[in-house]
Amino acid sequence: MQEILINWAPQETRVAVVEHGAVQELHLERALERGQVGNIYMGKVARVLPGMQSAFIEIGLERAAFLHVADLHRSDGAAHGAPPLPIERQVYEGQSLMVQVIKDPIGSKGARLSTQISIAGRLLVFLPQDDRIGISQKIGSPEQRDALRLRMQALAWPSGTAAEDRQGGFILRTNAEDASDEELAEDIAYLRKMWTSVRETAFKVAPGSLLHEDLNLAQRVLRDLVSDKVHSVRIDSRMQFEALQAFGQRYAPSSVERLAHYTGERPIFDLVNVDDEIARALARRVDLKNGGYLIIDQTEALTTIDVNTGGYVGARNFEETIFKTNLESVQAIARQLRLRNLGGIIIIDFIDMGREEHRDAVLAELKKQLARDRTKTTVSGFTQLGLVELTRKRTRESLAHQLCEVCPTCQGRGQIKTARSVCHDILREILREARQFNPREFRVIASAAVVEMLLDEESPHLAGLSEFIGKPISLQAEPGMNAEQYDIVLL
Repeated sequence: MQEILINWAPQETRVAVVEHGAVQELHLERALERGQVGNIYMGKVARVLPGMQSAFIEIGLERAAFLHVADLHRSDGAAHGAPPLPIERQVYEGQSLMVQVIKDPIGSKGARLSTQISIAGRLLVFLPQDDRIGISQKIGSPEQRDALRLRMQALAWPSGTAAEDRQGGFILRTNAEDASDEELAEDIAYLRKMWTSVRETAFKVAPGSLLHEDLNLAQRVLRDLVSDKVHSVRIDSRMQFEALQAFGQRYAPSSVERLAHYTGERPIFDLVNVDDEIARALARRVDLKNGGYLIIDQTEALTTIDVNTGGYVGARNFEETIFKTNLESVQAIARQLRLRNLGGIIIIDFIDMGREEHRDAVLAELKKQLARDRTKTTVSGFTQLGLVELTRKRTRESLAHQLCEVCPTCQGRGQIKTARSVCHDILREILREARQFNPREFRVIASAAVVEMLLDEESPHLAGLSEFIGKPISLQAEPGMNAEQYDIVLL
């Protein structure tokens, strides 16, 4: 069974999914990084610009938002493929419009809007102004999509429902491919309740008011993560606990009974050492219990995982040692994929196994462990080079991309030049400059480590260069410079 812990603070919400006493998944959301995309407002048309076929809409933000004619909802009466009516014939100044943000404000530009409303659920996207069923093109074959469409039509519009009584259309998201009818029906009910709430609010508020905000992380936990496998959801904020209760009672009644307010003296994440797990999830090396270890490297195109025996010598012979290490690594690999939220192409370099039955056993165990992952994962098996290829659907940024940025010193290379290499770069640069210019003196400004080496081990080369060019060379250590930075000033 699983337990979900929610650590709430005004600036950040963190969620840990715990299974068998170990953290399996981490989710976080920062208040200042939440955008406005998906938010629905009751807007007021401030200006219509026929020349740009657009309008500025006041929605209560610092700057007026932008609505282009292409983003206006077209009724079913519009001929397919026909050009839209000019914007000045569709909206007018002072008009109240329900609008949704489709692009966040950037710099001096306001948000971009659409009047084509959509509300995302866990499995479906609800289109209240349409009456069609759409299926993601990423889902299986045309036959599978047709079968899913028939199932959805039966669930959304039971037999006998007249066309004019259909309550909106739906698009099935890729993660709905294997969903049961019960799960789809729950999402349909949830989305229709949400839309009813938006419409009711729209009649009561003034233009410029927010009607619907995309769910925050704690609410998405109740909607997306709570299942029969979860026995409790504990949150350490009384205010957020009450807000979640109210949300759950309306939109996710089956989840409310699992909610609990944590009142212990220890920080909630200290109960299972979540902060230590985060630190380990950002490390390149992951130690295994038997002395072996993994090396995980995340690049732009793919992630590689290298399995090593390390100090493990516990089995009867070397072949058994390799098999045992590979087998133990599988559980750690499956957990690290979830913990770090690694997506895309993943290549696993297991230690070479000579026996076919060992490879089959490792592959079977890998598939078994990955079956517990809620994110879709496809294993391709061993390649001719003995590598295992798999793909894992990208659902959000990886943990490393959320918490870290590229190192300003090495620019993501993972290594920097030695102080001696930088010294030689400087000596070559001075010689190059001396051939073009004729200053009184050359001054080298560099990091303390480089200056120290130029004064010590490289001093004979520096003195020889000074004599060769016939100019003095002075040195200045600059504390703010990193190991690779330097500047040569002509005095």
